[in-house]
Amino acid sequence: MSGAEKVRTAVLISGRGSNMASLIAAAQGDPAYPAAITLVVSNRPGAGGLARAAEAGVATDAVDHKAFPDRETFERALDARLRAAEIELVALAGFMRVLTPWFVTRWEGRLLNIHPSLLPAFRGVDTHARALAAGVAEHGCSVHYVTPELDAGPVIDRETVPVLPGDDAATLAERVLAREHVLYPRALAEAARRLRGGQS
Repeated sequence: MSGAEKVRTAVLISGRGSNMASLIAAAQGDPAYPAAITLVVSNRPGAGGLARAAEAGVATDAVDHKAFPDRETFERALDARLRAAEIELVALAGFMRVLTPWFVTRWEGRLLNIHPSLLPAFRGVDTHARALAAGVAEHGCSVHYVTPELDAGPVIDRETVPVLPGDDAATLAERVLAREHVLYPRALAEAARRLRGGQS
């Protein structure tokens, strides 16, 4: 797939960007991958993931949410940066801001998130502890389209892990994160193909 045909994708981060790194590696490692990671943006100027992205040759930007008087003003600035970079698809990867309906609606069908549970189970936070408390045999992660309702958008793909005897939230989280790094590149590729009308 030529560069002109690839879906221009931005990754939004707040921290070290481990899922971001898996997306960049997938996009740069396979000439046929349907998405190109062309921009990484953080709401925290000191986020470690910005340096990782720059080392991989990806353009970076910071839109510090603390510099804006309210959530909507911040999101309008973020939206302007994405549109200036001709972004077509946005992947949230550890982006620690709840987005307003204005932003979500503006990017409807082109905004993805990865969530550490098998949605629709365990929406929200503390998913690993809640899975253990519920006594489930399987846990995992999901990539979904973002909608105004938290963690409720259509699921694109999932990965499962077994819950093992002796697991605590930390060990379960570590095992799920390893599957996130497999799942997100696959799900992003699927979303990019859908955006191009199913062309591979």
